[in-house]
Amino acid sequence: MLRAPLESTQYTSAEFAKVCAEFGVCQSMGAVGSSADNAAAEAFNATLKRETLQGAKRWASPREARLAVFKWINRYNTRRRHSTLGHLSPIDYEQQAIDRVLLAA
Repeated sequence: MLRAPLESTQYTSAEFAKVCAEFGVCQSMGAVGSSADNAAAEAFNATLKRETLQGAKRWASPREARLAVFKWINRYNTRRRHSTLGHLSPIDYEQQAIDRVLLAA
């Protein structure tokens, strides 16, 4: 089902909420105008675009695009170092936490 693009004021409309519900999309719960409302999602999407496109304009097929995103997310969530984790990968960060718990026991 194709729909016309929405204007920014329509993101809070009842019609937009209905479309989100139809597709199982959970709308943002942040306060209107809050600078932190969608910052994490925007940063994630910007990084995804920058690191998966790498100068390419498009993929040869939708399957290739899905595989590229899957590969990136797998790396992002497991091996990529994150500044919020002290420049450790999530796996290394979790291992450090486990080691601390085991040492304290």
